Amino acid sequence: MGSFNALSNESLLMATGLIVMTVIVSYQQRMRLELEILHSALRAVVQLVVVGYLLNFIFGADHPLFTSGVLLVMLISAAINGGKRGPGIKHASWIAGVSIGIGAVFTLTVLLSAKVLSFAPYQMIPVGGMVMSGSMVAVGLCFRQIITSFKRRQQEIQIKLALGATPMQSCKAILREALIFSLEPTIDSAKTLGIVALPGMMTGLILAGMSPMEAIKYQIIVIFMTFSTVSIAIAIAGYLSCRQFFNTKEQLILSDS
Repeated sequence: MGSFNALSNESLLMATGLIVMTVIVSYQQRMRLELEILHSALRAVVQLVVVGYLLNFIFGADHPLFTSGVLLVMLISAAINGGKRGPGIKHASWIAGVSIGIGAVFTLTVLLSAKVLSFAPYQMIPVGGMVMSGSMVAVGLCFRQIITSFKRRQQEIQIKLALGATPMQSCKAILREALIFSLEPTIDSAKTLGIVALPGMMTGLILAGMSPMEAIKYQIIVIFMTFSTVSIAIAIAGYLSCRQFFNTKEQLILSDS
């Protein structure tokens, strides 16, 4: 397999024509998104350049503390963004952080123990990012579904509580629905891998010159670790979120937000 040709700055500059085309479409259709498109594209470039220089430094240093620090920053960012999906849930960001963190630590520990990964920055940071990103989206979906279900089924839960059910017994169906809802995108994505599109990691490895069969092995690992991390994260997030809708007297409380 031949190695992938490095991009020149001239080639990269020519590729900006694709953004120009997007701006033209927005202008012609009176979408009024031209400035937002340009701003988002420029912001993405700046962020990626900064991250590129940062990763160059971290990869060069190859120190466990730097690697752990980057993973911690990624976890905090995932927790904050995931928490934004749960405006009606107290301590949503903390719940997201704990859930994503436990799921990621468990999965990465298994991969390290199986010698699939080594604790090197060029492996841990990209894989950790994939793990946390998928969990963040799933936890956000779990939050949203739980909030909607509690508001819709408030009377049903209060009746169950009045009949002697515990808080978790009264919202068992809500938790199950939320877990199914938040896991379905991961299941659907796995079903279409290799059919609708080549997955990101596999594509990157092939472009880097790895044989397709070797790239497939790594992609299979990515699928399995995504399932593991997402399922652990949403199970913890779902349970902790449901607890936030009850007070110490086991009474239902709903936020106005």
